[in-house]
Amino acid sequence: MGRLSGKVAIVTGAAKGIGAATAELLASEGAKVMCTDVDEAAGQALADKIQNAGHLASFMTHDVTSEEAWEKVTAETVRAFGGLHVLVNNAGIAPEGHPIEDMPLESWRRTLAVDLDSVFLGCKYAIRAMKNSGGGSIINISSIMGLVGTPRSSDYNAAKGGVRLLTKVAALECAEAGYNIRVNSVHPGYIDTPLVRGVVERSEEASPNEMLGLLSMLHPIGRLGTAMEIGKAILFLASDDSSFVTGSELVVDGGYTAR
Repeated sequence: MGRLSGKVAIVTGAAKGIGAATAELLASEGAKVMCTDVDEAAGQALADKIQNAGHLASFMTHDVTSEEAWEKVTAETVRAFGGLHVLVNNAGIAPEGHPIEDMPLESWRRTLAVDLDSVFLGCKYAIRAMKNSGGGSIINISSIMGLVGTPRSSDYNAAKGGVRLLTKVAALECAEAGYNIRVNSVHPGYIDTPLVRGVVERSEEASPNEMLGLLSMLHPIGRLGTAMEIGKAILFLASDDSSFVTGSELVVDGGYTAR
């Protein structure tokens, strides 16, 4: 307990799944957490839950593709909590898949906006705030699909691969500038979250239960991951336990990319 005492964090996409688990975990370790999401009802409910557990949290509605929104969220977090030390760039979408030859340009641009542009904007405004707060840790949520290709997912693969290398550039820039800001990416396998459940339910290849079984078999460990397992990896990167880790990718995938 208390690994993040005195720290202030922003977690995007915090209304459910990995974001919700992470926000609760960071708060339980002493961080003051600004939860952001486009889902106002679920996001506010999460912030209330954290507060009812005796921790500090607030909620802001947040379109992560908007630079104006990022400026507002960052400024309000610093105003309300006194600084910024941790950013978890978690918000994202898993769009319906298309072969490249059939990919609508608007679909491509939407995925890149939500899954990559948002990470760039988050890094931009977090770096500005963190360098005035004595440093910090930025954790960008990528995916196994930022490491290996998957047919009919060119937009998602491109976005998540972009997150991986954007992370390394941000880490180098912060180190060279002497900002004491570490930047790392996390690459989950298939995690049992509403986002993955939505992908499974859209599948035309098999029933939802069959698809969950097939996805589980892709992981040598034999199951899907849990949101809290990813949250614990994020906590490690957010805390001083990872003080010598920057520009790295932490793969949490049950062995998916090991073969």
